Amino acid sequence: MKLCVCGKGGSGKSSVVVLLTEALRSRGHSVVVLDSDESNSNLYWMLGFDRPPHPLMELVGGKKLIQQKMRTNFSSGQDSQSLTIWEREELPTNAIPADYVASRDGVKLISTGKIHQALEGCACPMGTVTREFLKKLLLSPEEIAVVDMEAGLEHFGRGVEGSVDLVINVVEPSMESISMARKIMELTEAAGACYKGSILNKVSSPAQQDYMAAKLDELGVPVIGSLPHDDEIQAAGLEGRRIQHSTALACMLSIADRLTQ
Repeated sequence: MKLCVCGKGGSGKSSVVVLLTEALRSRGHSVVVLDSDESNSNLYWMLGFDRPPHPLMELVGGKKLIQQKMRTNFSSGQDSQSLTIWEREELPTNAIPADYVASRDGVKLISTGKIHQALEGCACPMGTVTREFLKKLLLSPEEIAVVDMEAGLEHFGRGVEGSVDLVINVVEPSMESISMARKIMELTEAAGACYKGSILNKVSSPAQQDYMAAKLDELGVPVIGSLPHDDEIQAAGLEGRRIQHSTALACMLSIADRLTQ
């Protein structure tokens, strides 16, 4: 199963990816995490790794080469969906060079790439690499892929969601986040993927949870679970360390069960 996690900036999307990874691992799954958020460079230490893996962008020749291939493809009258980066039709995780995978305790972290300097241009090449990698990624029966998408909606325009099985989105207590959930659902369905629902995050009270759920229900957006505001997650983010002893993890276990049923 390939599962994509979306949401607006600041909703706690990466924290949800970490909690979901730990929940799936505790249920006996091997988890392949794809970091496709080109702006957030913190996921590796949030998952407990001491270094990030080399980016897939380097493995396929770098951003300039991908841009050149995209221009050639466009000039020949073909759309971006037809662009081929990897020659092989399937990419099992054990075929990816070791420097491009960080591994620990049943978790593998892979990264598309990051924006490192000004004037690099658009992030479209990274979206192209992500889309084709997910399309060709071959998982073993015990593996589940969890994709940390870039914040916002732009990745839908690159067709990334067409390469995954399920899409969920993270909703924080704000009307902007609630409204975006409806748009994410619509774009997911237009991409031909399965929208599973929203995870309420950073919820401070039962009353707030009920309010958020009611607003999403008005928009026709299903809710698959709720995570409380957690001081441990905030402290880990401030201190730059792995999340430990999170009360939200217990809630995530039931969400993980729903996603894998």
